Amino acid sequence: MGPVPITPNWGGGCIADLMPALLDPRADDQLLPAEVVDASCVVVLVLDGLGWLQLQERASLAPTLSSMAGGSITTVAPSTTAAALTSLTTGTAPGEHGIVGYRIDVEGEALNMLAWRTPRGDARERIVPEKFQTIPAFLGERPVVVQNGAFMRTPFTRAHLADTRQHGYWTLPTLPVQVRKAVAAGEPFVYAYYDGIDKISHVHGFGEHYDTELAAIDRLIADLMMLLPRGTALVVTADHGTVDCSSGETGLDSSVSAMIDRQSGEARFRWLHAESGYAKDLLAAATDKHGDRAWVRSVEQVLDECWFGSEVTDVARSRLGDVALVARDHWWFVDPAESNRTKLVGRHGSLTPEEMLVPLLSFHS
Repeated sequence: MGPVPITPNWGGGCIADLMPALLDPRADDQLLPAEVVDASCVVVLVLDGLGWLQLQERASLAPTLSSMAGGSITTVAPSTTAAALTSLTTGTAPGEHGIVGYRIDVEGEALNMLAWRTPRGDARERIVPEKFQTIPAFLGERPVVVQNGAFMRTPFTRAHLADTRQHGYWTLPTLPVQVRKAVAAGEPFVYAYYDGIDKISHVHGFGEHYDTELAAIDRLIADLMMLLPRGTALVVTADHGTVDCSSGETGLDSSVSAMIDRQSGEARFRWLHAESGYAKDLLAAATDKHGDRAWVRSVEQVLDECWFGSEVTDVARSRLGDVALVARDHWWFVDPAESNRTKLVGRHGSLTPEEMLVPLLSFHS
């Protein structure tokens, strides 16, 4: 019996449960300590790419994070930024909000969620971000969002942070400054996002660069704690963890690729779209040829096991493929049609503990 996939812990142990716990007065769960939920001001800091297991392995480099209360929760499936951040901000599963991955099938074209491009080019006019994802962020509240100034007007920001009040920062030390200013102005809730550790792990994997970045983030959090007035709560979480995939490139077996029309998803959670009438044969071939490196599931199995949540809309269902290849260990699957096929070192998207477990830590001043 091999390892089993870690599926999202919907309903109290997943990042999708965080905003309802903080913003919905009717919410009744134990996700966070009462003093955090009842604080006069709450700051949520999302550290893109900081997995719980990676943090635990480097606890000595992050004394501030390590001193905070809390533990691990799960991210969503797939464990990738576009799906996870949208679940975090909307408080819903990907099956409901419809951003079901990094490259999403939209009427036969793969839409890159972060670049908002298809093979035909810029898709902002053809696929309007605010119409692609319509669930309001933060339960309809309009909080201050502090993020890299370069992200403030991107299509993905429009899709998962529509109608929020954007405050940009341009260097890491100025992130706490922007948060402090918002809190000092009387904001009861501030959402902040930093993507540095995700970038470092993609390019360098785990080593000196990663450790230095984590230590810098820990110092930033210590600085932020010093700046926050008494009565403020700080919550730190992440969207996914990462695995080193520097030597795990895998192409589809010819018997598998012969039965597919196209691929979508990401390198560690590939959706195969079958040629008409070949879905069952494709599942059998993919299991036979790639079952040693991936959890292979039909879309029906994925939905039955609630990987994308208990509710999957017709729109979200239409964006999925027929067979999922969900990489185990350090493998990743190549899609020749993907325009950016950079051999990244760190990758994510699958359902391993390294990718699925993220921190949920809190501090109350």
